[in-house]
Amino acid sequence: MPIFLYRLLAVASTRLRGWRLPLLVVGVVFATSWVGMWWAEPADNPIARPEVYWWWFLVTAATVGYGDHYPTTPLGYVMGGYVIVGGIVTLTILFTRLGSHLQILRGRRMKGLAQIDAAGHTVILGYLAGRTERMIDELCVERDRPLVLCAADDVTEHPVPERAHVQFVRGDLTGPDVMTRASVARAATVIVDGHDDNESLAIALAADHAGPGAHLVVALRDLTRREQLRYIDPAIQCVQWHMPNLVTDEALDPGITEVYADLMSSGGQGNTYSVRVPPELADRTFGECQTQFGRRFGATLIAVRTGGEVVVSPGWDTPVGPAATLYYLAGRRIDEAELRPARSRGCRLTPAPRSSVGPEPPGRGAAPGP
Repeated sequence: MPIFLYRLLAVASTRLRGWRLPLLVVGVVFATSWVGMWWAEPADNPIARPEVYWWWFLVTAATVGYGDHYPTTPLGYVMGGYVIVGGIVTLTILFTRLGSHLQILRGRRMKGLAQIDAAGHTVILGYLAGRTERMIDELCVERDRPLVLCAADDVTEHPVPERAHVQFVRGDLTGPDVMTRASVARAATVIVDGHDDNESLAIALAADHAGPGAHLVVALRDLTRREQLRYIDPAIQCVQWHMPNLVTDEALDPGITEVYADLMSSGGQGNTYSVRVPPELADRTFGECQTQFGRRFGATLIAVRTGGEVVVSPGWDTPVGPAATLYYLAGRRIDEAELRPARSRGCRLTPAPRSSVGPEPPGRGAAPGP
């Protein structure tokens, strides 16, 4: 029997691939050992019964051996040894094939050739050593969302294999194959970061076609070229390439770059100003100052400087001491004098007008007549 099993393996291993070889081995061993056990064991031993033998074969081939059933004849012992050897051979082949399959699968993933099954994820189209790693770190700080990094063919293996949450796809970044394997059609955000603006424009066109519902962020060195992308889709957000932090900010919070642009523009609707706190407002909390700025001027406080330290978005209970500076967003600059109470600005109550009906009471106005 062992010689027969050896010859069977030698022939089958050259012709069978995948999982068919271990299935063939365990099937042959089961059938031949069952016949041998039925012929070797006496009729009063239930081990050869169909409802019992499969259980005995399973625990024996797996080298567990519960001992609830066992052979009693010398030939039965030989059949038992044959089953044990066949089980060990089958398990060895099985685990070898499994390890080989996992190694091939891991190799395909490391080389960027596997299909990515993801949805609601972020796709980065383009890889630049150092820059892309920083962007990945920033994207993962605030949001635990799967990432798919797509690089051109010159990047032969996964550039960041230590980041288990980042999957890798390699190929032509403008081709439909990469868009399909990266699941761009089901992505929530797509970042285009090419080696130059021409490449970025071509990749953005392909990404917009593959995933029209995704938030598309394109890094451009020359922002005047964004008008070319606006012809394709007005919703595409273009960000200055030299500021990668803006790229990640826009990916995490869609539309935030438009807010930044308005704040940094002198003609924007929400310019940033500062004003020193007058003595009359000293010893108030940041929340009280925020309320006053909002109600009186439609402004929003964003930071306070006290003692040389700037605190952005402090708590409402933060005290605002004397000589502090408040930073705010408003449509116009607020003068320090406007923050003082009315009596502090030299305003006085206007006396009531005299009545034109009836004589003036004595003691007020002209002396009484004779």
